[in-house]
Amino acid sequence: MPFYEYRCQSCGHQVEVLQKMDDQPLDRCPHCDGLEMKKLISASAKVSSPAGGCGVGQSGEMPPCMTGGGCPSN
Repeated sequence: MPFYEYRCQSCGHQVEVLQKMDDQPLDRCPHCDGLEMKKLISASAKVSSPAGGCGVGQSGEMPPCMTGGGCPSN
């Protein structure tokens, strides 16, 4: 299930919600009870590793290139 972000146009409160793709969008602000919630557009995060390149190790640690370091030479 994807996360969706909403912002209330009345009070500015922003919330992130885990919803099914076919769920109805939020219509009521959980902060001010206003009815002006707007779904925000966000960039998707796609993480992939090159063929034969680094990736998540068996220990579950992220490779250096995904944590701010460079890719190790092969």
